[in-house]
Amino acid sequence: MRKILITLFIIISTSLLSQNKFDSLYKNTSRSNSHKLKLEFTDDLGNKTSLPILIIKGKQRGKVFTILAGVHGAEYAPIIATQELIKELKPSKLIGSIIIIPITNIGSFYKSTPYVNPIDKKNINRIFPGIKNGTVSEKIAHFISSKIIPITDVFLDAHSGDANEDLLPFVCFYDNKKYPQKTMISRELSEYSGFENVISYPYTIKDNQPALYAFKQACKVGKIALSFESGKLGYVQPEAVQRIKRGYFRILKKLEMYEYNDPLGDTKFQLMNSPIYLSSSVQGIFYTKFKAGDKVIKDQKLGYITDEFGEIIQQILSPVSGVILYMTGTPPINEDSTLFSISPYQNDIWTSLIIS
Repeated sequence: MRKILITLFIIISTSLLSQNKFDSLYKNTSRSNSHKLKLEFTDDLGNKTSLPILIIKGKQRGKVFTILAGVHGAEYAPIIATQELIKELKPSKLIGSIIIIPITNIGSFYKSTPYVNPIDKKNINRIFPGIKNGTVSEKIAHFISSKIIPITDVFLDAHSGDANEDLLPFVCFYDNKKYPQKTMISRELSEYSGFENVISYPYTIKDNQPALYAFKQACKVGKIALSFESGKLGYVQPEAVQRIKRGYFRILKKLEMYEYNDPLGDTKFQLMNSPIYLSSSVQGIFYTKFKAGDKVIKDQKLGYITDEFGEIIQQILSPVSGVILYMTGTPPINEDSTLFSISPYQNDIWTSLIIS
């Protein structure tokens, strides 16, 4: 019993010291500087991990912009884009503060594990707001929910297609009717981000339901929140990295936090409907000739799944006419896995606008 109590004391003390260190650096009143720290997290299962955080304070006070990357550690484009942002940002030219978590899921990143943290088998982007005394992933989600989001004005969670996902680049926000002003700004930032595809997700959860997703947690508590998706299949595509980095700088410009002259100018974008998800009913080998960005029509055959002997065990038909937003891009498929995410057409056409 004594050994258990000592272990619990060490775990709690480590967590408190980490949080106090962040609080101290964030509250530091000096300006035009940056502070790096790695917070240590342990749990009562004996697991441990860290969370790297960079706090950049501009020449004067202003808005607080938070960027998360690497919530899924095998989604590399946003991680590399965030590294480039860190190198290029000049605190002396910044108004306000930026909080950057360059790799949220360290365990997943260094083990090249899609979706989950191999340390505790948790998907960090499915456990928000987290648990204060939970596993290491649950503690990280709780730290972000309780310490980062409350001091944030604008929250951005950057993703890409994971190791098995083909993806059409897009930016998205939640249509949270409870906070119409914040939703309007989230939409404006999304439209200004430089992404060609903008999606408004319906916000349907009740106050007593967990948000599960990082940027949905920020939205739930009334923050301006959005998410980038750029990159696919576990590669570091230069164009995906540049798209994300450009989006960072454009949002900073729109928030009047940083001067940025976009060499590409303003971008034509498409407003897209919230996607419909098509899942597998079996485990097997997935075949398709389609790719993300392809247009499909209702009842069109999209592919099929076979067993290990080549026998077809599921045919895949499109439930709607629309465009493939993202999809499984590799053969292995498990039961209930997402095969396709399809954004339906709005009256058979997309709404195209020019932002200024």
